[in-house]
Amino acid sequence: MRQYSPDLTPPWKKPKPVPEVPAEPGLVVEEPGTGFCGAVIRCEAGTVTLEDRFGKHRVFPLEPRGFLLEGRVVTLVRPPSGAPVRPARTASGSVAVPGARARVARAGRIYVEGRHDAELVEKVWGDDLRIEGVVVEYLEGVDDLPSIVADFGPGPDARLGVLVDHLVPGTKEFRLAQSVTSEHALVVGHPYIDIWEAVKPSSLGIAAWPRVPHGQDWKTGVCRALGWPSDNTGAVWQAILARVGSYKDLEPALLGRVEELIDFVTGSGGA
Repeated sequence: MRQYSPDLTPPWKKPKPVPEVPAEPGLVVEEPGTGFCGAVIRCEAGTVTLEDRFGKHRVFPLEPRGFLLEGRVVTLVRPPSGAPVRPARTASGSVAVPGARARVARAGRIYVEGRHDAELVEKVWGDDLRIEGVVVEYLEGVDDLPSIVADFGPGPDARLGVLVDHLVPGTKEFRLAQSVTSEHALVVGHPYIDIWEAVKPSSLGIAAWPRVPHGQDWKTGVCRALGWPSDNTGAVWQAILARVGSYKDLEPALLGRVEELIDFVTGSGGA
């Protein structure tokens, strides 16, 4: 006598098996029901805790077919027992994404004033920017900021963020920033005369950045006051940059503004 399975579901209607993936710390997945995307920071009996790039935590049940990994449905399982490992961090303090591929560049951009600004942003936020598909370009000054923004033509799908040096009330830079009125462009800045000053003095082994008399080239004056070679400020900058290992070496007034621009250009910070 033939035996029949009690499951009468036609084969073509049965869900296809999906891979089981250990929920190792640092693994980045998406919970499709909420759209929450983050890195695994903890996996306990029946639950997994994810942390997104803004540091927000969410706890989800370990259910079959419950997550997306690189767009594919997977079942997260508790990894083999062992000592817990904290996820690696990027230089900006975000959770590192092992093996992540750079995203195709967005139409949106972040503009900074000069080469040194761009190099500092790349060193600290480069991993984040590649994952988000954000390109940083430098302008060699912002004297023509209104026309630069107009030429870019920011829109809903092509936001523009601009980082300006020495953006304090009463300055030329402040007036230029106020002249940009597009809702799809955001101009923010830090209070420092030059991006060098955004590096913490303690990270360079100096007590403080020296004051430079008005009318004197700031970089040259700084080098002379500190006994650094003033005839090659480019080389001095490379030495400064080499001492920057992470966001911890930068002043908060710069950190917040760069994070704000990344959020704006990627749409994470609202309209």
